[in-house]
Amino acid sequence: MPYRLKIVRNRKGSAGVNVIRIRDERFMRDDRIGDFLDQLAARVPAPGGGASAALSAAQAAALLSMVARYSTGDRYVEHAETVSAVLAESEAARDRAVRLAQDDAAAFAGVSDAYRLPRATPEEQAARTAAIQRALHGAAQPPAATITTAARLVGLAETLLPIGNRNVITDVAVAAELARAAASCARLNVETNLAGLAEENARVEFLDVLAGVDELVTRAQMVTAAVREAIGR
Repeated sequence: MPYRLKIVRNRKGSAGVNVIRIRDERFMRDDRIGDFLDQLAARVPAPGGGASAALSAAQAAALLSMVARYSTGDRYVEHAETVSAVLAESEAARDRAVRLAQDDAAAFAGVSDAYRLPRATPEEQAARTAAIQRALHGAAQPPAATITTAARLVGLAETLLPIGNRNVITDVAVAAELARAAASCARLNVETNLAGLAEENARVEFLDVLAGVDELVTRAQMVTAAVREAIGR
């Protein structure tokens, strides 16, 4: 389960922080920005970098949805079908990215729990080791999915770039940069979890996703370069 913070005040008015565990599917989705940042800044295992990466992807998706909505009407009728498809996919990607942020926080909390298991006997040590391996493998999955989502978002930015509303073209670049950041940060989280896996076979399923990040970064940078050139004219 993810962690929640509860701000409490003593009789003298000074603030303290209680950390509690929750099971809540609305975690992060309905949080205020300040509340989420308080949790991110707290001394608790999750949310952390993986959730932040996924939320960067969610912001990229939201920006692409906004650009698509500004790219409708008579002036854009020639590209109406494409814009509509981009809007539908970016909306779905935003929802998926928020779920990945939630999943990442829950998965990393599972890693923390596994490391806390007792290890006083050989049997407990073996059970703890197996639990850690399962938890690390599970914790690598949300950031890997974040990379896949970010790659598709860069593709949507590339699609919108030549046909979208010129008045919001900079938001296409910002979306691409947020997707780039999401993928780069998520890669770090995948690699961190894979480094703890003892079995090489357990790493194999993630290698193709990791291998595509550098190309994704280059594509995002090309979108940004094209937008900077356009606004500099």
